[in-house]
Amino acid sequence: MKKGAGLDLHLELRLDPAQSIGRALEQALREAIRSGRLTTGAKLPGTRSLAGDLGIARGTVVQVYAQLVAEGWLLGQPGAGTRVAAVATGAVRGNGADLAAAASGERGGLDVLSLQAGRPDLSSFPRQVWGRAVRRVLAGAGSESFDYAPPEGLPVLRNAVADYVSRARGVHATAEDVVITAGYSHGLALLARMFRELGVERVSMENPGLARHRNLVMAAGLEISPLAVDASGANPDDVRGQVAVLTPAHQHPQGAVLAPERRMRFVAWAKDGFVVEDDYDGEFRYDQQPVGAMQALAPDRVIFAGCASKALAPGVRLGWLVVPPVLRRSLLQAMISTGSGVSAMEQLVMADLITRGDYDRHIRKVRLEYRRRRTELADRVNSVWPHPLEGIAAGMHALLPLESAEEERRLVDVAQYGGLSVHGLHTMGYWHTEDDAQPAALVLGYATPPPHAWRTALGRLTKVLQATNPSRQDG
Repeated sequence: MKKGAGLDLHLELRLDPAQSIGRALEQALREAIRSGRLTTGAKLPGTRSLAGDLGIARGTVVQVYAQLVAEGWLLGQPGAGTRVAAVATGAVRGNGADLAAAASGERGGLDVLSLQAGRPDLSSFPRQVWGRAVRRVLAGAGSESFDYAPPEGLPVLRNAVADYVSRARGVHATAEDVVITAGYSHGLALLARMFRELGVERVSMENPGLARHRNLVMAAGLEISPLAVDASGANPDDVRGQVAVLTPAHQHPQGAVLAPERRMRFVAWAKDGFVVEDDYDGEFRYDQQPVGAMQALAPDRVIFAGCASKALAPGVRLGWLVVPPVLRRSLLQAMISTGSGVSAMEQLVMADLITRGDYDRHIRKVRLEYRRRRTELADRVNSVWPHPLEGIAAGMHALLPLESAEEERRLVDVAQYGGLSVHGLHTMGYWHTEDDAQPAALVLGYATPPPHAWRTALGRLTKVLQATNPSRQDG
């Protein structure tokens, strides 16, 4: 017998000619949970059993259960039936701790899947390829390889990176221009410290943009000026100070490409300043060839920044800066003064991957997967939501526009109830200042789930959107 098939459930359906039987059932279940008559963890009858008891179509009960799961009143788990979620009595929602606990399974709920942006599919990390590279490196490394590495990085990796970014991203670079860092955040923190030592007081950064990047810059004692972003990318009219930090190939998080005219205006402005070009996912463009690096327009004024976090994994703490000669000594001094450096062994392995072509092959492989996922996400959103995804077909995230900051927070909460972790422009502090009048959106990281969980995550997102669609009509 199916779980919950023989359970009795008393519900008072307040039938109204102006509403459907499905809506009446939803209201009756909410009231039973809100009043405490159905307590946390209580098992509900199976959909077929309840439909038979009430004399309604089973599909109606299935739809009602799905909506209440999406709203957080119920928890549905394959093989375990449907139960009442941890919702505070007398309130529409419980507190944040209850929500997280219910969604994480601490009270028998769903395992939480993540659609948070900024991470690749960690299960795609090429373990065997990396392992073979480690064995080759160890077999061929001399004793000097285990010594302290130079602060700017090992020559073998700097050569490999210079060749790679020149070939794949159109950067003007030699090994002498490359400095190896422990990822982009490390590189940005070093650049901020260097600029502060050079007398810079203010840095312009895109608004919206990652809060942790702003925090790194402010931690160095620099002030931040916001650069407004629209469909053409960051607006050069807003630039203040002597440094601008940009994501020109794929603005994070809004997904715009910096328009050619604006690129030229930033380059012209940089004659008296510097641009930091964060090329965090420049290799991932799906509708056409990626735009070339902005650095090629002004190699003496643009610092190109890349890393392996998106292509391989964030745990591989490897990044690179292509630095104009005028800044090289100052940047190395910042590295020395902070005692920072990167593992020599990981540098040797990364150099091996790049020079043998394994790094390119891995990027091509995951690029095909992420392109497929973005297409599926766009198709699904178009079928259940009134607004399409925003941003170009690129990278590992897409923007789902919403009507308000309140709706964004509600969707984030409802998704958490339904076993899905997402974040938005407001909930993750992308805007420089807290202002609910700013546009709202979910930032959907479609690369994050492992392959076996992708369709489940997409299904949970679909339920959340269906349950909260402002244009949804119940029949």
